[in-house]
Amino acid sequence: MKKWGISALMIGAILLVTTHTAYALQPSTTRHEWYFQKKGNEVPPTTDQRYLQLMEKYDGLFLGDPQRKDIYLTFDNGYENGYTDDVLNTLKAKKVPAAFFVTGHFINTHPDLILRMAKEGHIVGNHTNHHPDMTQISAGRMKEELESVKQKYQKITGRDDMHYLRPPRGVFSEQSISVSRQLGYRHVFWSLAFVDWEVNRQRGWQYSYNNIMKQIHPGCILLLHTVSRDNAEALGKAIDDLRKRGYTFKSLDDLKMDNQTKKPAQEKSLR
Repeated sequence: MKKWGISALMIGAILLVTTHTAYALQPSTTRHEWYFQKKGNEVPPTTDQRYLQLMEKYDGLFLGDPQRKDIYLTFDNGYENGYTDDVLNTLKAKKVPAAFFVTGHFINTHPDLILRMAKEGHIVGNHTNHHPDMTQISAGRMKEELESVKQKYQKITGRDDMHYLRPPRGVFSEQSISVSRQLGYRHVFWSLAFVDWEVNRQRGWQYSYNNIMKQIHPGCILLLHTVSRDNAEALGKAIDDLRKRGYTFKSLDDLKMDNQTKKPAQEKSLR
């Protein structure tokens, strides 16, 4: 009886430790809101050290190579306000690639713009179907939000290349990043942004232009909203003047390739 009692206690202890270990290994559900700390003078910004660790762990992006004067132009498209065609016209004329993060609403109402983005060589990323707080929904709902947008995109374009995700309002948790990574997405945050989405408080093209030029830095992932008239009117001049300052516009896919090339080299140097 004593042997059986001891064995039962040992099994119970093992199960208890295993349960606690498994729980500890679960991704955190703590809610975070993305932010960056401006440096000025073309010095790349920084962010919370915890966020940097999550970017490293889950292959997320918020900044390119801080030693190279590259810019990754990205747009959030929650709904259409009449300026996306103007933005696309400018990008086409200037031969600049971009990434557009679109919602289900945007796809439903403007499939023509989705098709144009894809045909003109831009990345179309996922901004979720209903724009929810990704930390307040289940993993199952998260999958539905992302799969719905992806399926609509595939139906319109016939393509299966939606691999980038920008969470609504920059809200995330380790769990939301982990779940979306398992679904094949890389989180794309930003290192330059400003208040440009308030459609009833547009301030003229100089407002957008000045914010871009003052905050620009090497490796910049620039976030703009296509609902902004200011952005649409400032974009062409900003592109021209940034090129005069030695900057090059690149695609997020270029950044992905750069990261894949660097990682094997870094791993080799550690051996």
